[in-house]
Amino acid sequence: MVKKLILASAQSRTLSTTAETLCALESTTKSAAEQGIDVILFPEAYLGGYPRTCTFGSVVGGRSSEGRDQFLRYFHEAVDLGDTPQGAGNEWVDKSLELPRGKEYRGDGTREELERIARDTGVFVVTGLVERCAGTLYCAVVYVCPKYGVLGKRRKVMPTGSERMIWGQGSASTLRAVTTEIKGVKLCMAAAICWENYMPLLRQSLYSQNVNLYFAPTADARDTWAALMRTVACEGRCFVVSANQCVQKKHLPEWITGNESGTHKVSHQDKPTPDSVEKAHGQRRRRSTITLTEEKHEICWPVVKENGNSDTPESKGDGSVTEEDSTVNSKAQDSLLDSKSIAGNPEGEEFVCRGGSCIISPMGEVIAGPLWEIEDGGLLVTEVDFEDCERGRLDMDVAGSYSRMDTFHLIVDGLDLNPPP
Repeated sequence: MVKKLILASAQSRTLSTTAETLCALESTTKSAAEQGIDVILFPEAYLGGYPRTCTFGSVVGGRSSEGRDQFLRYFHEAVDLGDTPQGAGNEWVDKSLELPRGKEYRGDGTREELERIARDTGVFVVTGLVERCAGTLYCAVVYVCPKYGVLGKRRKVMPTGSERMIWGQGSASTLRAVTTEIKGVKLCMAAAICWENYMPLLRQSLYSQNVNLYFAPTADARDTWAALMRTVACEGRCFVVSANQCVQKKHLPEWITGNESGTHKVSHQDKPTPDSVEKAHGQRRRRSTITLTEEKHEICWPVVKENGNSDTPESKGDGSVTEEDSTVNSKAQDSLLDSKSIAGNPEGEEFVCRGGSCIISPMGEVIAGPLWEIEDGGLLVTEVDFEDCERGRLDMDVAGSYSRMDTFHLIVDGLDLNPPP
């Protein structure tokens, strides 16, 4: 029996405000509906924003007042879904928590807007977001069904590196898979966010729940990411959908660049109009040029000033680039510069994140993507047969007999590893 659905990965970038981004999410989902797409994934921290290049004025042992102001703006762009700090689980999903006096829903209305978008389009929406709850921000993923509304939400268990300064750690209980049925196809879906996918035990906790649709929203644009996604799909014998943002420096949101802009809360009554126009705000940068090799490696060349000084890039481990002055030999530098690369890379055009969204089959084959350097409008679409997941179990089932459960045991505090009904 053929059990086919159409999956999509949206390589969409966060706009200047959460209101604009939510409007863009609706527009993309409507476009997906016109293409017959059943399930769509948006990137990590899509609503609220991934704070790429931000320092928040923080160093070991000290924070600046400017950094606190930047965090305040970021805090206001996060969404309030009406959950509790510990995570209310099914009570939150079922909307049985106490309501604020005089209101019909908890939070700022973002949850209700997502449910409306899914209901109006008929598309199952999975999106990354930054959740504001009490005084803490969480990197999260929410599953929104066209028929039943939100089926579940999870918070990132382990933020990576400097993410831990701004995001709290979510509970492992939120790793619980959710189930639904679309066009007669039963789906058991779960998400691992960005570098959580590098955690073998976390991956196994999802495999153990018999997941056949695995979401991997990310901010990682390295070439190694696609290899990891192929490993996950092959290990879990599941379809993997990964979505990342593609962002040029000039399109970084205003709360990152520091340009003046008022914060904008999202609600039913205060929703952006379709003609909301995104404004691109570039940052002043020292003179340099980036050459892209055939292997998609970026080489950032310093441009020589008249006084013999240059702006020399210093590469950071997270893939972003900082620049500082240094003195170089002008003749040697002239031989390295290419006039075409200078002309082809004007101010703010360089990519701070190149994307890399992809969709992988249960046998580890890349069936869509990776998509590089395509900004808004980058939508990967493919039709898949979910019986391929069972076909793959012929020779490997890492959560079943192949896992040697008589010898190896995994226990996750607060998480039921049995497949959900």
